[in-house]
Amino acid sequence: MLIPFFFTLRAAKLPVSVKEYLTLIEALKKGVIGGDEGTPSVDDFYFLARTCLVKDEAHFDRFDRAFSAYFKGVELLTDFSKEVPAEWLKQHLELNLTPEQKAALEKMGWDELMETLKKRLEEQKERHEGGNRWIGTGGTSPFGNSGYNPQGVRIGGKGGNKSAVKVWEQRSYRDYDDQLELGTRNIKVALRRLRRFAREGSDLELDLDDTIHKTAANAGFLDIRMIPERHNKVKVLLLMDVGGTMDEHIHRVEELFSATKSEFKHLEFYYFHNCVYDFVWKNNRRRFAEKFPTWDIIRKYNRDYKLIFVGDATMSPYEILQPGGSVEYNNEEAGAEWLQRLTHAFPKYAWINPEPQGVWQYRQSIALIQQLMHQRMFPLTLTGLEGAMRLLSK
Repeated sequence: MLIPFFFTLRAAKLPVSVKEYLTLIEALKKGVIGGDEGTPSVDDFYFLARTCLVKDEAHFDRFDRAFSAYFKGVELLTDFSKEVPAEWLKQHLELNLTPEQKAALEKMGWDELMETLKKRLEEQKERHEGGNRWIGTGGTSPFGNSGYNPQGVRIGGKGGNKSAVKVWEQRSYRDYDDQLELGTRNIKVALRRLRRFAREGSDLELDLDDTIHKTAANAGFLDIRMIPERHNKVKVLLLMDVGGTMDEHIHRVEELFSATKSEFKHLEFYYFHNCVYDFVWKNNRRRFAEKFPTWDIIRKYNRDYKLIFVGDATMSPYEILQPGGSVEYNNEEAGAEWLQRLTHAFPKYAWINPEPQGVWQYRQSIALIQQLMHQRMFPLTLTGLEGAMRLLSK
């Protein structure tokens, strides 16, 4: 059974060797997993296989996808309900509202929304489906999931209308793959507009044109001319939105990320979610354990770094303008404050948006980000990238 699994990992371009496969087999024979019962769970096997077969954390996401593809359907044989703390929030119905019904729903203000949620948590004692008051599924209540409300707190479940001002759940995001094989070189060509080369250092390269000119002027006597080698002087600070609505754009952002890493020698990158606040991170699996204060980022890198944001700028306006507006935690300062500090620290900046430009006018948050970026927002298209690189190179 495990031989096809091994070849599935190889097909996913994971650098898995026969030696590592044999290590996994030996661990299974020794009973490393299974305990007293002797029957290991899928989760036990997953962690053992990842430990034995994956040498680099950068490959964790590829392993997850290959593992899921191979063992598709296995998880259906196991009861995972005990691990879901909000079982009563599971979706049992789907609500369809008319445009008139949606327009009739009232938006609460931020303070009223948070205070109402607090009261609901104190009062509610059981699960609830439908309706417009309690925390539950379906319905038009501002608390819960799988229903409709223009501005509420999503608790469990998946987002659908992209209008939640808070998300009450622990989510795991994955790093963008910087080794993606590009189907086109056009992105790289667009990024090269930013590259500036400077001659410096010792004379290490032959200047052929000047050598020919000087030799001809010297009546044929060879006059070799040397010039300093070229160095790519461009420094890029890349801040990438990850998770949530950005899941729709993973492939295109990975193409951009892969091209960026190959084109710029001096590249520093960090992740954020929706809007930049007081910390960013480099590894999505350890984003709460290994945080980098945004103030440290501002102090660490010089003003000559080109600052590039990559994100769809699709979020609740509260996330940008309101302290505590982050969907994940109570940030002390509004996201707008941090965006202004970053753009002041790095005068050469631009925002790359993978969301189709045709929908920008319908997203209030995009308009706010555009204003904070002084209209330096460009679509993730070849034309948009060329425009951003042209701006950054001035």
